[in-house]
Amino acid sequence: MNLCMIGTGYVGLTTGACFAEVGHNVICVDNNTAKVAKLQAGEIPIYEPGLEELVHRNVSAKRLHFSTSIEEGVDGSDIVFIAVPTPPQPDGSVDLSFVEGVAREIADVMKGYKVVVDKSTVPVKTGDKVEETIRRYQKRKVDFDVVSNPEFLREGFAVADLMHPDRVVIGSKSTRPVAAMKQVYEPFGAPIVITDINSAELIKHASNSFLALKISYINAVSVICEASGANVSEVAAGMGLDARIGKRFLDAGLGFGGSCFPKDLSAFIKISQQLGYDFRLLKEVQRVNTEQMDRFVTKIEETLWVLKDKTLGVLGLAFKQNTDDVRLSPAIDLCLRLQKQGVKLRVHDPKAAEKAKEVLSGVVYVDDMNDVAEGCDALVIATEWPEFRQLDLNRARQLLTHPIIFDGRNVFDPAEMEQQGFIYKSIGRPLH
Repeated sequence: MNLCMIGTGYVGLTTGACFAEVGHNVICVDNNTAKVAKLQAGEIPIYEPGLEELVHRNVSAKRLHFSTSIEEGVDGSDIVFIAVPTPPQPDGSVDLSFVEGVAREIADVMKGYKVVVDKSTVPVKTGDKVEETIRRYQKRKVDFDVVSNPEFLREGFAVADLMHPDRVVIGSKSTRPVAAMKQVYEPFGAPIVITDINSAELIKHASNSFLALKISYINAVSVICEASGANVSEVAAGMGLDARIGKRFLDAGLGFGGSCFPKDLSAFIKISQQLGYDFRLLKEVQRVNTEQMDRFVTKIEETLWVLKDKTLGVLGLAFKQNTDDVRLSPAIDLCLRLQKQGVKLRVHDPKAAEKAKEVLSGVVYVDDMNDVAEGCDALVIATEWPEFRQLDLNRARQLLTHPIIFDGRNVFDPAEMEQQGFIYKSIGRPLH
């Protein structure tokens, strides 16, 4: 099929490339001229495992194209996906100006029947507003349908999530666009959920809020584990074997961050409020998430006493492994909190250092993770990059002024770290 993807961020670019990979002809449109020029030159603006190869392969096969012209994209496509940013506002609601702007542009250039798909994460009833906007600004009174098709991508695993999805959700007022949407997703072989458009929009916010709740729950349990001498990793393993619970998202740590969970949680609370319900449970999820970072900073303070003029090495700046995204990263939040207390920082991240420089200054960026500990009073692990498990611990112990490691992601085994001579503080796990 001929598809248009408006927006080339994490969702738009990765989804467009995966659609092309299964045989669709895809044009990705973005109003950022410099970004489109880089994409046309083969430069990928984000780090996502497998994405660069996917883009290059499908550009070479002439199934994937890039343009700054919405008219070109709409004219040449049967289905138009909207995958533009929906950033949070100070009150927790979502800024839908980009979605509205694209809907107006589609209305302006549409010459025949199109299926217009909301791929961006949007509040319930946004589909109605998109439909209303297109009708209001149409130059030619042609027919169209609006569909909600939320994404369920994990940054760092987005290509795998798209090529092997758990499910595909298609929400529409009409049955007319359903056959075409099924055709788009048929090559992926995933279960397809057909529902009304409001339910489809709610599925995304309800799903992400539940996953955030699951993370905050195990982090709250980690506090009880520390107080009682239990091991949160063992508790989580025992819980996760229950098929009703599952083991995913039961890793205790510094808390959730990134561009999705915090934003979607706040948005769902605001949506619920506007619909007349005070979703206090989700407010508690936010509180637990904030307090988890507070506790970790306190753990550092109690161990090192005065933080002013101390030097700490920090491993990890991205909000999670396998991405260069530092938006609302707990690791960045931790660094900023430590800086406010006069701490000097040496930092390293395998992929996110360049983007981190835009939001974190006054630190020493170190290229090799095994050099971060040099001259530091302690080492902090803030992101769960797999390569950190290969850290040269003998070298770290020699370089550190004091052999202290604060592990905010439970990367190492406490017993092994003690045997190697470290003062080791992790999340929800006792010292032996």
